[in-house]
Amino acid sequence: MLRALVIYCHPDPASFTAAVRDRVVARLDEAGAEVRMHDLYATGFTPVLSRAEWQGYLDTPANRVPVAGETGDLAWCDTLVFVYPTWWYGLPAMLKGWLDRVLLPEVAFIMPKAEGDNIRPGLTNVTRLGVFTTCGASRWLTFLVGAPGKRTILRGVRFLCAKGCRTAFAAHYLMDSSTPESRAAHLATVDRQMRKLIGTVPPRPVARVEPAQ
Repeated sequence: MLRALVIYCHPDPASFTAAVRDRVVARLDEAGAEVRMHDLYATGFTPVLSRAEWQGYLDTPANRVPVAGETGDLAWCDTLVFVYPTWWYGLPAMLKGWLDRVLLPEVAFIMPKAEGDNIRPGLTNVTRLGVFTTCGASRWLTFLVGAPGKRTILRGVRFLCAKGCRTAFAAHYLMDSSTPESRAAHLATVDRQMRKLIGTVPPRPVARVEPAQ
C-alpha cells in the first residue's frame, strides 16, 4: 500500500490549486493509498527558520523537535507530492520555509564526513515525487527565467530521494488568463500524471472471514 504525504500550500481554500489538490488526493484514494495531508496555511505552519533552530541545525536528533510531526511523516511516506502556486517563478515563501525547517540534516540528507565530501541522500524511503503547480507566466517565460521552483524540487529534493525515484509534474501556465476549458484540461493532465506516478499498485489485501461454525 502506498503511503503518500501531500504538502499543500495556498492561502485560499477556494483556489484552483485546491481543486488540483483534491484531484491528487482522489487519485491516491483510488489507488488505495494511505494519505497524510499537510495544509501549511490551514495549520498555521511557521516558515521562518529561527535563530535557535539555525544554531541547533546540526544537533541531531534534537534538531527535529520543533518539527517532529513533519519529519515523522517524511520518514513514514514512500510518496511525496507538492501542490502549490508558482509565485515569481519559484516556491511560495511558506513552502520554501517548510523546506528550510523540515528537510534537516540526518532527516533529508546526511552531512559530509570528510573535507571535500558532498551531502548524501537521506530520503531514500521516498520512491515517488510529484509536483503540481500553477504559473501566471507562460511556459516559455517560466523556462527562460529557469523555472527555479520546479528545479528546486524535481532536481534538488529528488537528489535526496531513492535512486531511480519516479517523478510527475504538471503546471497550468498562463493561469491569470485561464478559462474553464483550460482548467478542466489541466485537471485531466493531473489525473494522467498521478496515474503515471502511482503506476501499478498491488491491491489491498482483503481480510478473510471464516464461516461460522
